Amino acid sequence: MTNLMRSELGNSLAVPEQVGQYLTFLVGDETFGVSILDIKEIIEIVNVTRVPLTPDYIHGVINLRGNVVPVIDLAARLRHKPTQISKLSCIVLVAVQVAESSQLIGMLVDEVREILEIPPANIQPAPDFGTDIRTDFIQAMARVDDAFIILLAIGRVLSLEELSQLRELVADRD
Repeated sequence: MTNLMRSELGNSLAVPEQVGQYLTFLVGDETFGVSILDIKEIIEIVNVTRVPLTPDYIHGVINLRGNVVPVIDLAARLRHKPTQISKLSCIVLVAVQVAESSQLIGMLVDEVREILEIPPANIQPAPDFGTDIRTDFIQAMARVDDAFIILLAIGRVLSLEELSQLRELVADRD
């Protein structure tokens, strides 16, 4: 019997708890998560064209079905060592809202792990201290078994100004 059915039988208006689904991946030795609602696609590393005069965390651009897509090195962006490409490295494509449109961005990660279902009771606010990444990049902390996973705020991993630079980069390549 589902929670909703139990609620109806008990004449309660309780709403069943919504479990969030998160794609987890490794960047360096840390596990991060992103809501699967933000994920568009996961692809293998393809030919990445380096673009001169871009920040170190911009790994380059790829041709995705005729569209230019910027790829950020998430490790470099989070102030870790740059990603060492391995056979497990891949690009996670996310859509980030910029003004009134959306920009497809690739995130270079060390390894995609799994999709986890995490109930809201296991999600806690981001800490004000104690992490080695900017706290504004953290949407929340998720408790999974005995460990915590950092849930990234993808919209904040790149600032609006940086996204504008990426849009100009893509426009120049088209």
